Amino acid sequence: MTQTAVALTTDARSAIAEALNQSVAETAVTTMLAQNFHWNVKGMAFGPLHDLFQQMYEDHFVAQDDLAERIRALDVHAEGTLAGMLKRSKIHEHDGHATDQEMIRVMKEAQETLASTLAGCGALAAEHGDTLTEDLCIARGQTHEKFAWFLRAHLAG
Repeated sequence: MTQTAVALTTDARSAIAEALNQSVAETAVTTMLAQNFHWNVKGMAFGPLHDLFQQMYEDHFVAQDDLAERIRALDVHAEGTLAGMLKRSKIHEHDGHATDQEMIRVMKEAQETLASTLAGCGALAAEHGDTLTEDLCIARGQTHEKFAWFLRAHLAG
């Protein structure tokens, strides 16, 4: 049975929101990571990577808002500080001083981490019958898996 945010228990809303806040934090860090690499990439693959990193940070910026608004729909506080997001995130900043291959590897790992975090969040939401959060997490997870695939394809060449 599908439950609305209002029908969820306080503990369920809190647990789901915590998982969503983790997703927001990792999305925010990955957004900046992609933008940093977009600015600093160089080499023979400059054009395609410059474009791919831009596609990622533009997608991720919108995703941050979608995830945070879902937290607010659950009537829980959405983490909104960079310090809080950096502390929470399993994905780490990078200074942008790297080869194009290193940037690809770092970004691929970030995308895979995000897909995994969102899968866990979606599973938690499903346990509590929160199909709206589950659907959001599935859609976002698919996006991050697709970006990871694109990056793996660059590494395979």
